[in-house]
Amino acid sequence: MKHVLLALVVVMEFSRIGFAQAQAPRQEMGAAADIQAVISAQMDAFRGDDFVQAFSFAAENIQRLFGTSDNFAVMVKRGYPMVHRAEDVRFGALRPEGNALWQRVLVRDAQGVVHVLEYLMISDGESWRIAAVQLLQPSDVGA
Repeated sequence: MKHVLLALVVVMEFSRIGFAQAQAPRQEMGAAADIQAVISAQMDAFRGDDFVQAFSFAAENIQRLFGTSDNFAVMVKRGYPMVHRAEDVRFGALRPEGNALWQRVLVRDAQGVVHVLEYLMISDGESWRIAAVQLLQPSDVGA
């Protein structure tokens, strides 16, 4: 009888762990839609040269760093021209890292070149914000 109870406890524990692990991907899937909506909205703002709106999707650290939407616009135009005038945007994998999520984004520029970027997304408690963007080099893409 002792072995049956122990077996039952073990099975219940594995079921609980399995359920908890199944919940994490579901939460990430819900976050993925929200994150992609934020990035898409920022891309739309860039296309319309609405840098005030685009800047509003940036996390507090980015807003402090650049101070104004004008400074942010200069950085984007110079450092991320493929994002400023993206012809096509596709979303790749979403991966967790601590309390943040990294969203891989494939951007095709006006010349037809595809660029791979990763967006560091953090939650401010109400919505997702863009805390960083890094352009991946071809050698980093497979990693």
